[in-house]
Amino acid sequence: MSTLQFQRLAQCGYFGLLLLVPIWHLYLSPPALDINPWLITAIWFIPLLFPLKGILKGNPYTYAWSGFISLIYVMHACVILMSGAELGLAIIELILASLFLAGNIYFAKHKGRELGLSIRKKKSKE
Repeated sequence: MSTLQFQRLAQCGYFGLLLLVPIWHLYLSPPALDINPWLITAIWFIPLLFPLKGILKGNPYTYAWSGFISLIYVMHACVILMSGAELGLAIIELILASLFLAGNIYFAKHKGRELGLSIRKKKSKE
């Protein structure tokens, strides 16, 4: 796969999560407790906004660190899957977060190589 394809993969997962989170928490399955659904949506939506600018610009550094944000959604999906509730939504979230994570890793790696950036090993003093 090419660098552009990895970038599109990450963007597909990212923008999918941007759409899924508010739809899930506001319309498809609002919280059952006496909690404001807008508060829950904000808690899950705001972390996704941090890398937005860098993802739109194609900054490989943003793709590298936003992989950590995608792990939050992978963990959330796994917990929901283990609880047995909302399986369909959790599977969709897991797929989108996994696409985002995999795309982030490989785009940052390949783009870094294209730009001549790498983590070099220390030379041995032998």
